[in-house]
Amino acid sequence: MAPRILIVDDDPHIRDVICFALEKAGLAAITAQDGAEAMRRFESDKPDLVVLDIGMPEMDGLEVCRRIRRQGETPILFLSARSDEIDRIVGLELGGDDYVTKPFSPRELVARVTAILKRAKAADAEAPAPESVLRRGELALDTPRFEASFSGAVVALTALEFAIIRMLATRPGIVFSRDQIMDVAYPDNVHVSDRTIDSHVRNIRAKFAAVGCASVIDTVHGVGFRLGAKV
Repeated sequence: MAPRILIVDDDPHIRDVICFALEKAGLAAITAQDGAEAMRRFESDKPDLVVLDIGMPEMDGLEVCRRIRRQGETPILFLSARSDEIDRIVGLELGGDDYVTKPFSPRELVARVTAILKRAKAADAEAPAPESVLRRGELALDTPRFEASFSGAVVALTALEFAIIRMLATRPGIVFSRDQIMDVAYPDNVHVSDRTIDSHVRNIRAKFAAVGCASVIDTVHGVGFRLGAKV
């Protein structure tokens, strides 16, 4: 069964362009013209990924993202007609997986959707053998399940966030540059800004801080990031 993609945008032309590109790539498209309809379709159709416009009237994309995140970790790709960095940062910190600024290339959008779906696919893996759980101090990463915990408390990460923290935990003490992290987080050669990685790192830190881990990722200024020394 083809992955189901929910496209949320108040511009019918944008919806049509995205639908055509996704269906041409073998994906199933579902559409919604505003935030309220998006939530109805999300709950009834259970999409595998949401392409979500930020700038919609009444209920904007950021609020839709908040409501989706209360229900789970369905991947979200944000769209925006503005290039303001604040949109990008806020969207990613709310739990978005990626970001595309209008006008966009349909081919690039499909590439980003495909890359996100590939990362998320492992979340449905079968139960792991005991040795498949990576442990570093109080941090535990169950790779086949894409589940993270700290001191026994579950930390809900997106597939991309999990990939980043696992990369750092695999080689504790090693400092990884933003370019190296981008190669792991975006293996399909999709171009992203290094500030996107910074936003994901802030999001990971906030989630772990909420369960009592004050420094899951350390910054080495001018170089990059490493697993927190006090994990």
